[in-house]
Amino acid sequence: MERAIKLIKNRSDIGAGTRGSDMGIDAIEIAAINKKSDYFNLFPFEDVKTHNESIYDKNRNTFAKRIEHVVEQCTRVSYAVKHNLEANYFPIVLSGDHSSALGTISGIKAVYPTKTLGVVWIDAHADLHSPYTSPSGNIHGMPLSAALGNDNLDCKINAITPETVQHWEDMKNIGVKATKIKPENLIYFGVRDTEEAEDSQIDKLKIRNYKVDEVRYRGLQTCVDEALTKLANCDLIYISFDVDSMDCDMVSYGTGTPVPKGFDENEVIAIINQIVKSKKVVCLEVVEVNPLLDTKGNKMAETAFEVLEQVTETIDLWIA
Repeated sequence: MERAIKLIKNRSDIGAGTRGSDMGIDAIEIAAINKKSDYFNLFPFEDVKTHNESIYDKNRNTFAKRIEHVVEQCTRVSYAVKHNLEANYFPIVLSGDHSSALGTISGIKAVYPTKTLGVVWIDAHADLHSPYTSPSGNIHGMPLSAALGNDNLDCKINAITPETVQHWEDMKNIGVKATKIKPENLIYFGVRDTEEAEDSQIDKLKIRNYKVDEVRYRGLQTCVDEALTKLANCDLIYISFDVDSMDCDMVSYGTGTPVPKGFDENEVIAIINQIVKSKKVVCLEVVEVNPLLDTKGNKMAETAFEVLEQVTETIDLWIA
């Protein structure tokens, strides 16, 4: 039975420090309409219920803001990914902030608990903080720490409440009560804006980061081939594409945490397409388009849609 693509729309931004990425999916749809593309009529879709009104709640968890609601949201995303994978769909998850990735990873593991999952994280940021190490308390900087089940207590700077500890443990156990991924099966592309606690984790856990300069110097195909060799023991691969992996000066500042000296859209398309051709990819996620911050009209959403449209064609060819 052939697999088909299903769009999962998660308009949540409660894990971010800046409001507005909840509007990113609509901005991408507007970009498609303006391009006269029928993309969003080609595939079935599912809307994930959100908890965005929780931004008005009094925040009790300084070092993990709105964590109880992020746990709820990630659980919803996990369930959506799980039941669509079980229905033989290939989920393309369109999300607001990047905390959603923990839900997506958890949903994949809930369906395939005994399979080894590889993660390709295309992002300017490592997202390796925990409530114990985060200087901001924004949970979109924590999904990989939760997926790895690693709190990085060696770099602890925050004394968190028992309530926050319990929510964080709940977050780590969404989908399956176990570690979701191993450090050797996590590969970064484009990470270039990190903090000391994250650098310590990257070094200690030996996480491979293909920086923009290296990809351009050694060649994109060479680096991706090398990454796929490193993930050879993985049964499945999940690709997470944060639009801030792209160069904010060249593309747009329409994302919550823009960083210069990133990839261009063609490099991102080439990276994703080459990984998809491994036939191991089971899910793609696109996150962090924030039209409220875009100084070039709807440029970030237009660029994200260009990536989405082109990689979807490759996915369609290789998921059968």
